[in-house]
Amino acid sequence: MTATADQAAGRGADADAEEAARFHALLKTFEGRPAATAGRGKDPVNQPMIRHWCEAMGDADPAYTGPDAIAPPTMLQAWTMGGLSGHGDRSSAYDELLALLDGAGCTSVVATDCEQEYLRPLRPGDTITYDAVIESVSPRKTTKLGTGHFVTTRMDVRADGELAGTHRFRILKYAPAAPREKKPAARRPRPVVNRDNQGFWDGVAARELLIQRCTACATLRFPWLPGCNACASLDWDTVEASGAGTVFSYVVMHHPPFPAFTAHEDPAAAGGPYAVALVELAEGVRMVSNITGVPYDKVRIGMPVQLEFLRVDEDLELPVFRGSEG
Repeated sequence: MTATADQAAGRGADADAEEAARFHALLKTFEGRPAATAGRGKDPVNQPMIRHWCEAMGDADPAYTGPDAIAPPTMLQAWTMGGLSGHGDRSSAYDELLALLDGAGCTSVVATDCEQEYLRPLRPGDTITYDAVIESVSPRKTTKLGTGHFVTTRMDVRADGELAGTHRFRILKYAPAAPREKKPAARRPRPVVNRDNQGFWDGVAARELLIQRCTACATLRFPWLPGCNACASLDWDTVEASGAGTVFSYVVMHHPPFPAFTAHEDPAAAGGPYAVALVELAEGVRMVSNITGVPYDKVRIGMPVQLEFLRVDEDLELPVFRGSEG
């Protein structure tokens, strides 16, 4: 009798589950073993670190200032951190556990969550010591990141020898999931077009930069508005901008690569820094747009620029301004 493919697949799944169970049993032997021993905070609890923390968090609670100040409870872990130079108090058991996971292909790591319990306030001058234990290692879990094991450590933090709090920290050691099928190319975000600015975008489609003009008082306005901000008239027509302008102000944007911008003709927009400027048109109104044609660090206030239209995909064109270093 020949086994069917389904039977063979079932036996393969059973064998895989048995192997996973055996590996998890090995990992569980590390539970209860030390992760760090006889750790000591590099600094006693002190007011300058409390002040920096409160400024960063925007916490103005008066309990954290003055002669009777206490440290914010959420600083519990901060006093145990070793910084870039580290502490050197991590146990061999913890290193062995991580090595086992690495050997099983779980070479990536991500912090997932932490839990803290506060038993007594920390005050300036307290000396911080701590011990940590490997509290639990989960069975194999499959996540969007990949398949691996959650490892939880528990740290008991003491102030002048008295238990002050407990910090649980959980990581996922995992084997990265296989890359997913390539998705269709991302498209640039679409501008929001409504009844008040439809005419502007119709002009862009015709490669014209149109400025609204009040027919009652002849005031030009940009961006487009339903009524005149000078005389409140609702009647208007348009004039076409010459395209000449100067940089009135600008910022340099820094952001990680975004797929929708990789096809942009300006390489900076694919992830590097690029300049966004408030351009004063020759007609007197101002508009925000990208500056192309010059490196971002060469853009200057007062730089002359000229309108051009940049096609970013098959159905979207945008007005931008090309600068000149000369």
